[in-house]
Amino acid sequence: MKTIIVGVGGVTNGGKSTLSQFLHQKIHNSCIIAQDTYFKDDFVVPVDSNGFKQYDTLDALHMEEMMKEVCSWKKDPHEFLRQRGLIAKDSSTDDELYVLIVEGFLIFNHRPLNEMFDMRYFLEIPYDVCKMRRSMRVYAPPDPPNYFDGYVWPMYLQNREEMERITSEIGAACLCCFCSFSGWSEAKGRGFSCCL
Repeated sequence: MKTIIVGVGGVTNGGKSTLSQFLHQKIHNSCIIAQDTYFKDDFVVPVDSNGFKQYDTLDALHMEEMMKEVCSWKKDPHEFLRQRGLIAKDSSTDDELYVLIVEGFLIFNHRPLNEMFDMRYFLEIPYDVCKMRRSMRVYAPPDPPNYFDGYVWPMYLQNREEMERITSEIGAACLCCFCSFSGWSEAKGRGFSCCL
């Protein structure tokens, strides 16, 4: 049995879930673990001095639970899929391939998780596109006024810098992609290189 763990990270509303779903539909014996399903309850998420909830930090997520899921898949991907009622092709040969797609905005900031990835993709979109897409989504609880400019975008920049440092320290490479309304394009440089 062969396994590959793919990380799909990047900016909020940058296309992570869309790309992950696309890959999942095209790859047999694949499944997705989405970081957004591991948020802690709203009442335990701290508030900063501006009154903004601190959702864009690892402390706002149950990362230990997410790691348990990833490790469970890694231990036995076929059993992982079977237990969750997902359809997996018969594992009749030793060369069967299983692919885990882990997607989320801070997946590369959690070093133990980042170290598990065989491939890394980081999706970016320009500030104005990101702000527009964010404004069109409905969140529970909803974003307060000035949340994007006062918290979300500055935290993205801070988290991206930390992610670049961690990824560099573990000696990994990441494919950085820019998403526009017309599609995906590869962006080279800026500390990223193709990991394929």
